[in-house]
Amino acid sequence: MAEQKRADYASTRPQADGAWVAFVEEGSPAWEAGIEPGMRIERVNGVVPRDLIDWRWEADGASCELEVYDPADGTTTPCELWREPGQDWGVDFTDVLFDGIRTCVNACQFCFMAMLPPEARATLTLRDDDYRLSFLQGNFVTLTNVSDDEAERIVTCGLSPMNVSIHAITPEVRRSLIGRRADRGIEVLEQLLAGGIEVHAQIVLCPGINDGDELAATLDWVEARPGITSLAIVPLGYTKHSRRFKSSYSDDVEASRAVVRLLEPYQERARRTLGITRFQLSDEFYVDAGLPVPPAETYDGYPQFYDGIGMLRSFLDETALVAQDRADDLCRVDGVLAEKDLRLELVCGEAAAETIDVFCRELSPAGRVRTRAIRNDYFGGDVNVTGLIVSEDLLAQLPADLTGTIVVLPEVMFNFDRLTLDGDTQDHIVDELRSRGALVTVSVPNPGDYLDAILSLPKNA
Repeated sequence: MAEQKRADYASTRPQADGAWVAFVEEGSPAWEAGIEPGMRIERVNGVVPRDLIDWRWEADGASCELEVYDPADGTTTPCELWREPGQDWGVDFTDVLFDGIRTCVNACQFCFMAMLPPEARATLTLRDDDYRLSFLQGNFVTLTNVSDDEAERIVTCGLSPMNVSIHAITPEVRRSLIGRRADRGIEVLEQLLAGGIEVHAQIVLCPGINDGDELAATLDWVEARPGITSLAIVPLGYTKHSRRFKSSYSDDVEASRAVVRLLEPYQERARRTLGITRFQLSDEFYVDAGLPVPPAETYDGYPQFYDGIGMLRSFLDETALVAQDRADDLCRVDGVLAEKDLRLELVCGEAAAETIDVFCRELSPAGRVRTRAIRNDYFGGDVNVTGLIVSEDLLAQLPADLTGTIVVLPEVMFNFDRLTLDGDTQDHIVDELRSRGALVTVSVPNPGDYLDAILSLPKNA
């Protein structure tokens, strides 16, 4: 159920094979040196950069010496860049990794990639587990493929915070869940904590495997390590293609409530001793347990927001702020809908529908705005998040006649290439809905952005 910032399990772009320049700011040191998009940085101060971390580390001073390859003539040219204090070099790269992505060496029982439809595009099956993406982009990693040299690099370069998947602490349970390299992940994690690296941790909770006593043991282990400043617990999600799992916490109210109750004393101790909640459950657990989501202060500033921790609370609180601070805009939208006899539908996954309904009622008390919850038939199982909506489900479930309807699509259903997980393009979907008579816009799914997107629609709609 947890919302995602992007449905971007894998880009359609090929992996990087060097530090290729994507953009150069006019007037910047890189621009003055003659560096252009399409060139490649071969060396920085004599070092071949493996990733954006190397670039930032080596080019940290007032000057740096580069070797730049120009594919236009096949030459490599040395140059020196100088900058003023606080000035950026003015160069962006096509990727943050210059030597390709580190893939996963595990065999996790709950791996979502193993539950994809057989017709899913090949790029979706790329299982990354790259510690650099943990630091640079917030990906969760297991650390099972990190060498001693790489662990030392993380500490030396201060790559903090890191997002680390723990899942369980008992060695036998970890090996059952993750695979034969499970022990290595904890060894590296201990090294990072000893080196002062802050960690945001995660547990994917699987019924009957790492919950109950095993979850308590893992919480005890985390509680004793202050360097782990937050722990997110998210439930197993499964698709209709899973051969191992056919149910989860979404199918068991009492099991969900048991997890909530087990966490409460750990949360209370952390608030009492540290002033933070630290141990946090994903929104799914509260929904599945039929309990209200906790207040905002429970979420410690939302350090794991994009792991589905506190998204519903944040949406509800922002709805209240919009109702208070932008009441005139809300009235204006409802007035235009009434005047032109238009309906407005906010597309979302089934999991978010009740929460988004709260905003719909604020936007139009007369009911001219509603959610359009899309059932996920493509993945099936208990998949019901907005970020995993696919084109075939969306187009099959929206009416053939959308005359007089404004359709707001959630930006999170598209990856960075504006593709859905079943490979359709945003442009094609928009064109198809327009052919049915709809006025279409795309928005980040939160109240303020919804309102901005609606207000920016053509005045003659």
